[in-house]
Amino acid sequence: MTNSVSVAPAPVVVPVWAWALAALALLAMYVLLQENGALLTADQAMYVHEITHDARHALGVPCH
Repeated sequence: MTNSVSVAPAPVVVPVWAWALAALALLAMYVLLQENGALLTADQAMYVHEITHDARHALGVPCH
């Protein structure tokens, strides 16, 4: 008979700055890919749309 010891994996500790960076990245992706006036005013949304227009198409996001 063999002795097998079961060892539980150590918990992964994610630093607070990593969560903040992930949230910022998600917000940036939302603004780049989806923002059409939900968070910004119509003028601001149009400005963001025109700035990111080519990047949206390069990523395959339809914006028209």
